[in-house]
Amino acid sequence: MRLVHAADLHIDSPLLGLERYEGAPVEQIRRATRRATENLVELCIDERADLLLLAGDLYDDDWRDYSTGLFFAAQMARLKEAGIPVVWIRGNHDAASKITRHLRLSDNVRELSTKRAETIVYEDFGVAVHGMGYPSPSVDGSLVEGYPAPRAGLFNVGLLHTAVDGRPGHARYAPCSVSQLVNKGYDYWALGHVHTREVLHQDPWVVFPGNLQGRHMRETGSKGATLIHTDGLKVVGVEHRALDVVRWLKCSVDVTNARDLDQVLAAVEAALNQAAQAADDRLLAVRVELTGTAPCHAAIVTEHDQLLAEVRRLGLEVGAFGAWVERLLSKTCAAYDRATLALREDALGALLAAFRELESDAAALGELGETLAEVRQKIPQELWRTEDGIAYDSPELLRELLDEVEAMIVPRIVSSEEVR
Repeated sequence: MRLVHAADLHIDSPLLGLERYEGAPVEQIRRATRRATENLVELCIDERADLLLLAGDLYDDDWRDYSTGLFFAAQMARLKEAGIPVVWIRGNHDAASKITRHLRLSDNVRELSTKRAETIVYEDFGVAVHGMGYPSPSVDGSLVEGYPAPRAGLFNVGLLHTAVDGRPGHARYAPCSVSQLVNKGYDYWALGHVHTREVLHQDPWVVFPGNLQGRHMRETGSKGATLIHTDGLKVVGVEHRALDVVRWLKCSVDVTNARDLDQVLAAVEAALNQAAQAADDRLLAVRVELTGTAPCHAAIVTEHDQLLAEVRRLGLEVGAFGAWVERLLSKTCAAYDRATLALREDALGALLAAFRELESDAAALGELGETLAEVRQKIPQELWRTEDGIAYDSPELLRELLDEVEAMIVPRIVSSEEVR
């Protein structure tokens, strides 16, 4: 028997960080969640799956129009034609109180109740699926205790949208412990909500498949679904299948010893081509970060815009589908002795000493953050965080910004002194 377990499709979710530039595949990226869902359906058909398990967050909050629901209905109809049943539960993003529009799905699709945990039995292949959907976007208590007892003689699956005992970056909905899940007596727990693939336990298997398609730079790496092979009531294989069409990636490029921007670009090109091969030539959404002690550090900093344009040009030629360069970060440093420069009794020495003091003094960083309070009050709050969700007045980001300011200023001063 073959089961497919997926979660967090977030169909038509906006992908964050998109920027238009000549040749950027923006529309391809915008359609990525739909294309990944199509890949999921094709996986079920190609593998002749007996059942598709969907552990919540099919959608990304209420539909803007009916096209989202129509798309999903069409995909479920494809599975009906192939004779593949589907069972799903609502998660926090598609809770019963949140999705106000409704479309009837084909009769191969069964949704588990949002009022109480229930069981659906598939006698043809001997599976009992137990689960409960979210009645509202926030479920703060455990749901596991209310799940039915396992059915004797059947392969028992628990379908649950949960953060378990907590995961970074995810609200702590429907909390529970791994031991609670294990002790329930089911053969497989099909979890959703956490967007990183994780196997929490084996025998019985407790699995987060991760989301189907990465949507921003916090969701890097291979995304997809889990294929479960069983022999009678025993799981004999659990494997990840990549279904994403856009692969988000942070690409670190060591440019130590690069003497000019041509050598920097050669290193970036090699790294992008290697990343494309590792991603099976999927379209890449990539953040390039330059690192190392580079003789051309000053040029990297002062000619950033030109370098970014050149890196994006390289991205257009990478692999079969290219790479969309989301951002270029310069974390290089010049070959100068910062400690020695900080001892100088001039403006440069005073500047570096001030940077060092700020970086190591939590109170001073706090005061710096407070000076930004007036600015924070004048702009929309959604603009006060980076695309990674970090507030601009957080000590973590202030230290990073101080490093960037130093990287912009000091190399120019040092290089100008060398010219004189």
